[in-house]
Amino acid sequence: MTDELNPVLDHLRNDSAGALDRLFDFLRIPSVSADPAYKAGVARAADWVCDQLRSAGLNAAVRPTAGHPMVVAKHEGPPGYDGPRLLYYGHYDVQPADPIDLWKSGAFEPVLIDGPRGKRIVARGACDDKGQVMSFIEAFRAWIKVHGTLPCAVTILLEGEEESGSESLEPFLEANKIDLKADACVVSDTGMWDIETPAITTNLRGLVYVEITIHGPNKDLHSGLYGGAVPNPINVLTSILSSLHDEKRRITLPGFYDDVKEVPTRIQEQRANLGFDDAEFLGSVGLTNSYGEADRSTVERTWSRPTCDINGIYGGYMGKGAKTVIASHATAKVSFRLVADQDPHKILKTLRAFVTAKLPKDCRAEITEFGVNRAFQVPDGSAFLAAAERALGRVYGRNAVLIGSGGSIPAVGAIQRILGAPALLMGFGLDDDCVHSPNEKFEVGCFDGAKKSHAALLAEVGRMRL
Repeated sequence: MTDELNPVLDHLRNDSAGALDRLFDFLRIPSVSADPAYKAGVARAADWVCDQLRSAGLNAAVRPTAGHPMVVAKHEGPPGYDGPRLLYYGHYDVQPADPIDLWKSGAFEPVLIDGPRGKRIVARGACDDKGQVMSFIEAFRAWIKVHGTLPCAVTILLEGEEESGSESLEPFLEANKIDLKADACVVSDTGMWDIETPAITTNLRGLVYVEITIHGPNKDLHSGLYGGAVPNPINVLTSILSSLHDEKRRITLPGFYDDVKEVPTRIQEQRANLGFDDAEFLGSVGLTNSYGEADRSTVERTWSRPTCDINGIYGGYMGKGAKTVIASHATAKVSFRLVADQDPHKILKTLRAFVTAKLPKDCRAEITEFGVNRAFQVPDGSAFLAAAERALGRVYGRNAVLIGSGGSIPAVGAIQRILGAPALLMGFGLDDDCVHSPNEKFEVGCFDGAKKSHAALLAEVGRMRL
């Protein structure tokens, strides 16, 4: 299969200008899913990317949903193929461009500019996720152009609501389980270690995100007349919140760590040797000292340990000057980032009991959930992980780094839970790509490496038999 891969890589190099032209056409479409004013642009992006999949040689269709449409495409691989099927997931919608005045060029007018590491593409969606989606579409195009077929079976699922909550995704997955069945799901919506070092994200943290409101008296009270005689909801709330951590900054919910497992030894050792720079990481946000769970490194705290954070707190008088008031209620938004094997529903149930047990008489708690998602982790013995490591090593001439992410991608968990397809997170973004910010960019070198890596992954999977 290596001999078959070489002409595909040659074609990708020779067609690099054409691939850039196609990506620029995609980036010019303002597919902002969160803003109803861009509904036509989202629909146009779906049609456009569907046409690209067809022109590359796949069977593709735009599928309606209650929200923005899905794009689904398929290729059955070479005649008689009996190996694994890959599901490629991505999204064609983008974040709003605001604040517009901070862009140095038009958000939907892509430009190619010089950067310290070569040429870079600047536009909304350049990295997240249009550039990364086009990287695997170009790999499909090259394989079919050179050999008339892909080396393995693939299904492609592109959604148009990832940047606005993915409300249509789970119903679509449930309704199309058989059609979307696959052995693994490839996601290119993550990053590299640096521009020369490829990476595979082997874990994403899960999420429990709630709003906690403590109710006390039936109206705001004068603190001189009632202070010291009635429960103050702000005092009660802050007391409960402060008790969520102990002196070693570990989370105090009963049983919270029961299902937390250590990262596999091989990955721990690799991450310890990454040369992660605490000073640079903290200095970029104006800090000097890492803070968090005792006896854990910054990499562990952000990639592979569970956390609890208060994301907002409000109650009582918030205006200028003084108003001596005991508020009738107080509210906080609280998020828990979870790791593999922790059950978010179990954590939520424990949190409700924890808060309730600490309430004074005459107070009640109202807890509203905004997100309950499981964590994701690739098993270290995964055959697809090994295939991706071989593919990236061939293209980059060095071993891929197995990194983690402190964030969450709910679609990954939904695909794994509903379709049973384990995810393979092989992304090509960089930390300075300004994703979700003005002047979003994607290095041309990353785009080229992504195309070649997806081509090499197809070759590796084409050799596999489960």
